[in-house]
Amino acid sequence: MGEVCTVLFGVLFAGVVGLEGASGGGAVVVPLLATQILWINLVTDSGPALAMGVDPETDDVMARPPRGMHERIIDARMWTGVLSIGLVMGIATLLTIDIFLPGGLVEGSDSLAVARTAGFTTLVLAQLFNVFNSRSETTSAFHRMFVNRWLWGAVGLGLLLQVAVVQVPFLQVAFGTASLDLAHWGVAVAMASSVLWFDEIRKLLWRARHRGEVA
Repeated sequence: MGEVCTVLFGVLFAGVVGLEGASGGGAVVVPLLATQILWINLVTDSGPALAMGVDPETDDVMARPPRGMHERIIDARMWTGVLSIGLVMGIATLLTIDIFLPGGLVEGSDSLAVARTAGFTTLVLAQLFNVFNSRSETTSAFHRMFVNRWLWGAVGLGLLLQVAVVQVPFLQVAFGTASLDLAHWGVAVAMASSVLWFDEIRKLLWRARHRGEVA
């Protein structure tokens, strides 16, 4: 969902974030390359997804009443969460590109390749942050955060692979990336973490509204 929102918003608001004419020819430049989108799906939907399968229960699931026969598995609340998280990921990615790209809301000074790589990295890291959000729809990501070593291993592996794609020369050629310095990485991590904080606030508000029901 984050990739879809990023590409869609990047095309719709190309002029705002500096993507319009970024290549020098006056055409709209897509925020992510096809190979980068495939890489995001590979890194974030494989190891972390498998590790989630052995995650100990976070909520007191046995205390819940059984789901109604006609109740949807993916209900309105879940759809709202999916769409809102995707929106936050897309905005964070495009803002990162805008920070480093000349023009747009913030005047940057980097090349298109560097700005796109920073945005690409932000989206990957946002997906990895969102792994911890996904452990529960209502409980904080920080609750029993370190009980699943496989999950941390999968996230760590994903991070190492992303560093390799960004910094290793032959992988740069394959995925259209450019080297990032510590400032680029710092911005990418900070922007990506907005997904975690957004969902923490969303869950906190839900728990406040349903305090009696949860108890």
